[in-house]
Amino acid sequence: MSQAGTATVGTSLVQRWRADFPALGFHGSSLAYLDNAATAQKPAAVIDAVAAHDRQGTANIHRGVYRLAAETTAAYEAARGRVASFLGAKAEEIVFTRGTTEAINLVAASFLRPRLAGARLERNVLITEMEHHANIVPWQLVLEELGGRLLVAPIDDRGEVVLEEWQRLLREGVALAAFSHASNVMGTVNPAEKMVELAHAQGVPVLVDGAQAVPHFAVDVRRLCCDFYCFSGHKLFAPTGVGVLYARRELLAEMPPYQAGGNMIASVSFAGSTFAEPPARFEAGTPNISGVLGLAAALDYLAELDGAAVAEQEAALCRYALAGLEAEPELSLLGSPGRRVPVFSFTSSLAHPHDVATVLDSVGVAVRAGHHCAQPLLERLGVPAAVRASLAFYNTFDEVDRLFAGLARVREIFG
Repeated sequence: MSQAGTATVGTSLVQRWRADFPALGFHGSSLAYLDNAATAQKPAAVIDAVAAHDRQGTANIHRGVYRLAAETTAAYEAARGRVASFLGAKAEEIVFTRGTTEAINLVAASFLRPRLAGARLERNVLITEMEHHANIVPWQLVLEELGGRLLVAPIDDRGEVVLEEWQRLLREGVALAAFSHASNVMGTVNPAEKMVELAHAQGVPVLVDGAQAVPHFAVDVRRLCCDFYCFSGHKLFAPTGVGVLYARRELLAEMPPYQAGGNMIASVSFAGSTFAEPPARFEAGTPNISGVLGLAAALDYLAELDGAAVAEQEAALCRYALAGLEAEPELSLLGSPGRRVPVFSFTSSLAHPHDVATVLDSVGVAVRAGHHCAQPLLERLGVPAAVRASLAFYNTFDEVDRLFAGLARVREIFG
């Protein structure tokens, strides 16, 4: 496929971006990394921030009065402020977690469970057909325990939520609505502001899973007006094992602890305990300090880039990849949303997704194959598994061409 007319960002700029990511240089031309929706690579600034924390001396936070402990605590809390600024929130509304999954489980345990226990009418949770398992199973566990139904808003054949059904189901005694800002399978970007608006019109609080959204476009939780927002660091060029839950301050103040232990208490006696104010109440034990510092470094790194150029590069890559995949006669793309992030899942009429991914790996192209932790969605789409290619701003048109060449190799073997 010709790249003519597709490249809008200078090659030298993209190469400068790629030079910031040691793993890309380490593998060189032997690897085209197209699995960014699973985990993105880390820039040197993030790696250095984590290493510096260990190299210069580690100390626990919120506990010691000596200088190193105080400096580490200050850096950790500065990172909280950095994340708050990234989302347009206040520092006291940011809870650090291990990732999106833990953030959703926290809301299920500390917000939904008490809400269901005290409600007589609002006993259901509303999600969509395109959700990741992390935005399905935690709700199911609480609903099975306390009673209630999981309501599912359908998607159309393009892979977009049917808003009329979303609005209708919101009237069915919903205690909480939750949906992904962007699909990890089809790349669909949901009309989040409208979906939140419709929910709030029925008095329904909303959680938005932003794991696939924040790596690709700016999010302002004030403008979005959601009650909860969560994402994972490792999809945002930060370390694994760290994530974020944003929650409105008044909601956090009413929520009981999710886990218990050190740091989350105000006082402890054998007769009983009292708990710290949020967000400390939800951060029991020693957190992933270096991961949090790495997350702040990732946000600082992204802020230093030319945001318009990054968006332009991603959009051009997205158009190029989409056109090429649609031109492959043996491929069937999952979904054709009007607005999307550069995430593409597809099946081949020639081979199983695992075989396709194995052939691609043999020519140095890393993609995902399987159900992508979205089995109900794939069932709705009529396939048991799919291949997924997902792009980041540091990917190149040549790497997308290598994907196409790998698919040609699949045709040679299985055609």
